[in-house]
Amino acid sequence: MTGREQGIAALASAVASGRASAVEQVRTAVNAIRQLDFGPDGLNAFIAYDVESAVAAAEAVDAAVAAGRGGGRLAGVPVAVKDNICTLDLPTTCGSRILEGYRSPYEATAVRRLREAGAIVVGKTNLDEFAMGSSTENSAFGPTRNPHDPSRVPGGSSGGSAAAVAAGIVPAALGSETGGSVRQPAAFCGVVGIKPSYGRVSRYGLVAFASSLDQIGTFGRTVADAALLLEVIAGADPWDSTSADRPVPALTAELDRGVEGLVVGVPREYFPPELDPRIATLCREAVERLRAAGAEIREISLPHTRYAIPTYYLIAPAEASSNLARYDGVRYGMRAPGATSTVEVYEATRSLGFGPEVKRRIMLGTFALSAGYHDEYYGRAQRVRRLITQDFRRVFDDGVDVIFTPTTPSVAFRLGEKVDDPYQMYLADIFTVTANLASLPAISVPIGRVDGLPAGGQLIADRWDEATMVRAAAALERALAE
Repeated sequence: MTGREQGIAALASAVASGRASAVEQVRTAVNAIRQLDFGPDGLNAFIAYDVESAVAAAEAVDAAVAAGRGGGRLAGVPVAVKDNICTLDLPTTCGSRILEGYRSPYEATAVRRLREAGAIVVGKTNLDEFAMGSSTENSAFGPTRNPHDPSRVPGGSSGGSAAAVAAGIVPAALGSETGGSVRQPAAFCGVVGIKPSYGRVSRYGLVAFASSLDQIGTFGRTVADAALLLEVIAGADPWDSTSADRPVPALTAELDRGVEGLVVGVPREYFPPELDPRIATLCREAVERLRAAGAEIREISLPHTRYAIPTYYLIAPAEASSNLARYDGVRYGMRAPGATSTVEVYEATRSLGFGPEVKRRIMLGTFALSAGYHDEYYGRAQRVRRLITQDFRRVFDDGVDVIFTPTTPSVAFRLGEKVDDPYQMYLADIFTVTANLASLPAISVPIGRVDGLPAGGQLIADRWDEATMVRAAAALERALAE
């Protein structure tokens, strides 16, 4: 019995009852990494893995089961962790040369909670450097490939985690979101990706990109798997002042409730001419499935959506320019050789250590915060962010329970296709950044295929209402499977 054959709840139950072995699950995952991840046609989904550490953790789970102590809700489940989330037993590089080989002295709260639940971290996954990108082509360790077509990107920045789950290497994984970095690769790879409400999951141990936007999210092959993983890692954390002291909903209890009586809003602004018409057709079919399942469908408007991309690409780089100032060659990480003064250390280290996309965003953000331009750019972007948030507030206050949109405007594009056109790359997140700006929970669910490549549909719920979001997503998943 392996993680490829069933959901993670059933897998954990099998391990906890002694019908399956945690060590067996880990060895299966490690063998899959070795078979699928390396070589010229390999996925390159992983930056690091440690067989000895993973097997030792699995042996501890099996020993606990044998002693009658139980193995936890995720007993023996192999998981992958995006490499901007700190771990003690594996490096944390953020996909950057400036942190190559760096080992954190502490572990992320989300990772600790996974381990306490009996999950086994088998490796760290590839990402766009410091989570800045939409294709996982910006990694210092080379691009990740899409399991459905190795000539195409898996999305980003959590492309390694999405690819690892889509390829069946692990049944579930952690990613991070700043503007769509879980949902967009989930759509491109044909898996489920959840971004929780801002504050639902502790950011302690998540390397900061844009602190007012960043959240840890989950990947699974099904809504049930992604929801269970989120249940385990969610909750208040004294080490993160932005985590909310709110009860964690029993998300898995919502999976079979259906959508009868729910109001599903469909915003006209999310179906522009630039949307691939075949994805638009799949979205209309998904909406009709929800209607047939008992939901009320209502057309809505979110009028400030058109400003989301410029707003995001002022706020996120501005916060990044501040957060990334710590990588200076003095405190930790790489230090460029040959420098003879502090200024030379800073300049040489950051020039050699950061890739072009990170440099681009640092410069954008520094300019947006500079004297004489702060109010014109960053200040104005924050005002528009409030307008975007108010659009959602008005819709939810008007009785809409959940909003349905496409996740991405196209299916996965070819490797190299947009790497020299940052603007077109940024537009890959056009339907996802609004949930981050408004601090809302959102999920991407596979809704079909275009030319053999997966397409995703997105459900957005009111803040803290992951329960309704998961309820609707599970109903849609069932309806599409019929």
